[in-house]
Amino acid sequence: MSALTLTQTQQSATLLPGTWRLEAGRAIALRPREDGVLRIAHGRVWLTFDGPHAGPLNDLGDRVLGAGEQLPVRAGQRLVLESSERGAPAFFGWEFAPRFQAARTPRRQAVAQSWGELQLGLGLAARSGGRLLSALAGLAVGGLRPRPQPDRCTAM
Repeated sequence: MSALTLTQTQQSATLLPGTWRLEAGRAIALRPREDGVLRIAHGRVWLTFDGPHAGPLNDLGDRVLGAGEQLPVRAGQRLVLESSERGAPAFFGWEFAPRFQAARTPRRQAVAQSWGELQLGLGLAARSGGRLLSALAGLAVGGLRPRPQPDRCTAM
């Protein structure tokens, strides 16, 4: 949560490692710099997204999530969390969404690969062209030869 200002004292070290503790009656605002997933580890939280809201007209961006539930959050989205159970803290975790990047081919390798494909294509084209010329020549020579006439037997 690089954009979040959660301190180490807010991080739960004894009860649920890797989570943050949100005391009852307290709220925290989150605005992550990267896409991620908010996971509720224990308790229930009430969260509100800043608008504009794209859902039905009565959707004001409020959600209630319980233990085991998760919610994807886009970079720059602002949401406010608070424990929804009286007198009981909630624990939540944050995981950054994985970033997938296309593998980049070095320029020289891309040129070499393209050159190899071009050579293969030209070789196949030359071979096919040779076979076509041979077939056409065979047709031309065969068309110039006189065809043998079948023997005609006359019955008397």
